[in-house]
Amino acid sequence: MTRRHNTVLLALALCAVGTTPVLAQSDPHAGHADHASHAEHMQAAADTKPAAGSLWATDAPLRQGMRQLREATMVLEHYEMGHLDNSQRDAAVSKIDAAIADMFANCKLDAQADAALHELLAKFMAGAKAARDGAFTKVELAAMQAALTKYPSLFDDADWNAVGH
Repeated sequence: MTRRHNTVLLALALCAVGTTPVLAQSDPHAGHADHASHAEHMQAAADTKPAAGSLWATDAPLRQGMRQLREATMVLEHYEMGHLDNSQRDAAVSKIDAAIADMFANCKLDAQADAALHELLAKFMAGAKAARDGAFTKVELAAMQAALTKYPSLFDDADWNAVGH
């Protein structure tokens, strides 16, 4: 991601789901005026798919971040079922925040792949916010799980489905 593009998409994502402690360090409206509206950006992200028969390339920060999101989602699944306490929930939320912040800072993707990634990350940001607010339900969990399911249909991550990853 380019630095300017990264800032704009971060601002759009923050506008969509509210700020999180890890990501709230930049002005969510910086650079927003000279780009498409939030609704247009979200529609573009929803329509973004790789060319037929291909997947978008990944880089190490994306692959690592998605694995961290998967691990945190698994923890939140146990939390939602009542098997874990709030401190374990908070640790999972912190892991989500850190993974997303790292991907925003370090992923180098083309614009279309980046838009598709932001569509996925928005689900985790919304789930983390709901968990922080004490309002995490099966609805947020299902959205996060759907994003994890969609990831390998968009991105070339050969080890995603490997046992133990």
